[in-house]
Amino acid sequence: MTTDYQPAGRTALRTIAAGLAGGVLTLVAWFVLNRISLPAFNTSMVTRSLATGVSFVLLVIAAVLAVLWTRGKRPWISAAVLALIPAGLVVATLGIPLSATKLYLDGIQVDQGFRTQFLSRMTENFSHADMAYKGLPTFYPMGWFWMGGRLANIMGMDGWEVYQPHALATLAAGAAMLTPIWRRLTGSLPVATAIAVVTTAIVLTETPEEPYAAIVAMFLPAAAVWAYRALKGSWSATAALAVYLGISATFYTLFTAIGALTVVVIAVVLTFAGERSLTPLKHLLVIGFASLAIASIAWGPYVWRVLTGDEILESTANHFLPIEGTYFALPFLSLSLVGLLCLFGLIELIVRFREPEIASLGAALAVSYVWALASMAITLFGTSLLGFRLEVLFVLLFATLGIIAVANFDPKRIQIKNQTLFTTVVIAVVAVASLQMVQHVAVQNEKYIDQAYADTDGYGERADRFPPDAGRYYNEIADFIESHGHMENEAVVFTDEINFMAFHPFFGFNAFTSHYANPLGEFEQRNGELEEWSRISYDDPEKFTEAVDNSQWEPPAAFIFRGSEDSDFKTHIAHDIYPSQPNVHYEGLYFHPDAFKDDWDVKFIGPFAVAVRK
Repeated sequence: MTTDYQPAGRTALRTIAAGLAGGVLTLVAWFVLNRISLPAFNTSMVTRSLATGVSFVLLVIAAVLAVLWTRGKRPWISAAVLALIPAGLVVATLGIPLSATKLYLDGIQVDQGFRTQFLSRMTENFSHADMAYKGLPTFYPMGWFWMGGRLANIMGMDGWEVYQPHALATLAAGAAMLTPIWRRLTGSLPVATAIAVVTTAIVLTETPEEPYAAIVAMFLPAAAVWAYRALKGSWSATAALAVYLGISATFYTLFTAIGALTVVVIAVVLTFAGERSLTPLKHLLVIGFASLAIASIAWGPYVWRVLTGDEILESTANHFLPIEGTYFALPFLSLSLVGLLCLFGLIELIVRFREPEIASLGAALAVSYVWALASMAITLFGTSLLGFRLEVLFVLLFATLGIIAVANFDPKRIQIKNQTLFTTVVIAVVAVASLQMVQHVAVQNEKYIDQAYADTDGYGERADRFPPDAGRYYNEIADFIESHGHMENEAVVFTDEINFMAFHPFFGFNAFTSHYANPLGEFEQRNGELEEWSRISYDDPEKFTEAVDNSQWEPPAAFIFRGSEDSDFKTHIAHDIYPSQPNVHYEGLYFHPDAFKDDWDVKFIGPFAVAVRK
């Protein structure tokens, strides 16, 4: 496994080049696919068959090049193509099925609505800005969304519309970077390619709807191996690990925490149970300070506001415990190819645990399981640690160990003398197994893909050509608000229409739920003020506008209700009811139309009653 070892400098250059190439080529493929008139995924099988066909071709190419590589035919172009195969699989398995819609997986539903809202905000802002609250630095990690905003600016697109190409391009870039990284870690290009392909298939199955989290997860097994090498004194591994942890902290903090704790655990073991040297501690400090410096680019303004501001800090972000958070993920018991691979990984971990880099992957698994256990235990204190989100890490770590186990298998143990033939057979089997995994990506994500076609997009259209929902009126509502001088990314609006805010980046008077609300936003206090306004609108309508103007926060320049000329105006506010599941209760809130007679311009647009300050 050491014939393809690459020096650190060359690995870094090839990793960056592979990422850029994977991302750019994916954008080109997205552009072409969006110019081809393919039928909707939820009304036809055409895109499914194309996705499988392209995946088959890509994996055949990978298998052929890998076999030739093992037989000494190693032109540079082979390494480049093998690095880009995982990126091609992203296009095949997600890009093609989504090609006839402008929305990404799960359309604009719930969490995807919040993410789209933040991406729309970052498209309008080059610096820190909360997705909802005006004047606050973001609490939600901004790295991936900031990059998407810049891509939207370059491509001349709205934030909601850039979500799909940005997600595909960044997933593909991350997938392409895996091969050169694992080539250095394993010393074998075919093994690196196998790890990259399987990793890509797993994240596209387990967590593709959250692309920034998937990207961080992709690299965590490699980070565990880097950790051992870094703490043993490798400065190149130290630099790689610091960059990974720093950037990942600006993308998705939960997986970053697992990675950071893994580094700490390995450092403690090496310091006190190993050679009793200070080298691990020295490199740990460098990794820690360097990664924190990178992370501060995204987190600095928020932390400073927490330390210096006078807001009442409150957060319910961890108040979520679905059924998946009540049991441990044991992927090696799954009756599937991934389960079999994970079983090989478990055996490899047990048999070769004394080998440091295998033990490092084991340390990452141990940290993940302890975190999951702590997440279950801490429910006694009225919160959780979101342990259910770690399932993708368990699968990735065990599967990576499984591939290493296959690569390390000695054919002499089963009396096979022709090692070249054995290697060819193994590559063929891995390729077929990979095909089985990737051709089920679209099947596993069928619900999410269907939703991308069924939801009404920012143009007021559904990609499957069925009649759009009330979202078709959003553009008219936005135009009506702006016609009064209250512009997007400047004015504050109150509405419970999360999809409206995803497409039109007005600031919100309050977030839609406390779970996605900035802890500095004083969510419950704002809810209380809305309830008071509702009461005043009935008890003393003439004082309603005065009450709104006297808000301790910037008051709404517009309200978007559900209502008509012969009914009261209705909206909703959300209440956290954790530990109940679902964890949110929506309370109907009514406003009397008479409160908006004098100082507000009211227009009825579809099912909406829009009140805009004159």
